[in-house]
Amino acid sequence: MKSFLDDLIIELDKGIKSSFSNVQEHQRNYPAESTQEVELNEFEKNHSAGLMRVNHSGEVCAQALYLGQSLTAEFKETRDQMKQAAEEEMDHLAWCNRRLDELGDSPSVLNPFWYFMSFSIGALTGLAGDKWSLGFVEETEKQVVSHLDSHLDKVSDKDIKTKTVIRKMREDEDSHAKQAKESGASELPDEVKTGMSWIARVMTSTSYYI
Repeated sequence: MKSFLDDLIIELDKGIKSSFSNVQEHQRNYPAESTQEVELNEFEKNHSAGLMRVNHSGEVCAQALYLGQSLTAEFKETRDQMKQAAEEEMDHLAWCNRRLDELGDSPSVLNPFWYFMSFSIGALTGLAGDKWSLGFVEETEKQVVSHLDSHLDKVSDKDIKTKTVIRKMREDEDSHAKQAKESGASELPDEVKTGMSWIARVMTSTSYYI
């Protein structure tokens, strides 16, 4: 029978692989598979790559958060929900990697740091109880949806491929937030929401460039 330590090692191993590797395997189709690539000028291309690098780091964080929460969740239903969400985030991770490749760029070198930080936050949140853990998921996904909406506004209208990927990711993230709420998520204190927003700003402002 596997122990907590065994599960911890397995999940951290997944994190190391997803953080360092250019993961491109996914269960669902790449949203922009049939979308034709158009010629972008240097600024448009670099800007799209920077935004997708931010999105990629966000997916690394989300996967780590969910896996950390699944490790310490109280009820099996919550654990299963977290693991399912993490699988969908792995699809997002693969899509971001592919779009970055298409743009001739690469993920952030800071991803391992973001992964371990998010995994730790997820595990601690899970220990606080399933309702608080689900509340954390709901608020995280709400902030991600807002963040993706801003990216849709910032990406060049010519870059339909990037917009197509972001729209599908946004659809999934919004679904995760609604599922968490329907599962009994507790409303987080405003101070916690503000702290989460501050951490997100630090991640996005650094991952855009490195």
